[in-house]
Amino acid sequence: MESIRTPRSYGDPCGIARALDLVGERWALLVIRELLLGPKRFTDLRAGLPSASPNVVSQRLHELEQAGIVRRRKLGPPAGIWVYELTDWGLDLEPVVLALGRWGSRSPSVPAAELSVDALILALKTVFDPRAAGGLRAQFELRLGEERFHAVVANGQIELARGGADHPNATIETDIATFRGLVFGDRQLSEALRAGDVTLEGDQQAMTHFLRLFPRPAPIKLA
Repeated sequence: MESIRTPRSYGDPCGIARALDLVGERWALLVIRELLLGPKRFTDLRAGLPSASPNVVSQRLHELEQAGIVRRRKLGPPAGIWVYELTDWGLDLEPVVLALGRWGSRSPSVPAAELSVDALILALKTVFDPRAAGGLRAQFELRLGEERFHAVVANGQIELARGGADHPNATIETDIATFRGLVFGDRQLSEALRAGDVTLEGDQQAMTHFLRLFPRPAPIKLA
């Protein structure tokens, strides 16, 4: 089958070039990032990409939909709302996005901006250290603002998904900036609890262990 050529196409049969024809446009991979953890309404998707204009996000969604990477569907009752979600082919991009995140996290340049909540959760998957997990076997619920996520750590692996946990060993509730400081900064859980910036239910020791599973890669040293 002959490929579809666009004005932005590289016109190169290499798989890398063909991938970039589909997801190499500005904001395209970040739209995919915002959908990796599940379907979203357009307004929720836009909230994770505050620097992108609504028109640009709409255009990228249209292009990704035409390419078979994203689809739009209506949720059943009682929600009855339209959402965007990744197709199975689109979900195949997760390891690519995580690998790119691991590579990019070594950049010495870090913009002074907050992460979106989905970007923060995906960052956990990106830098998770199985050796630091050791023999930890536990389930956690992360309540970040209005969002809920659950994490399962077992056998040196981690699973992270949107939604609350059924029987968490520990539940943490805080804002995104505080959670980022606990995971990637120097803030200690005990201090955040004393300051009233965090609410914790369950096993504090297990949560403390969990927060130490995500070491930031050392930035590269430029010559």
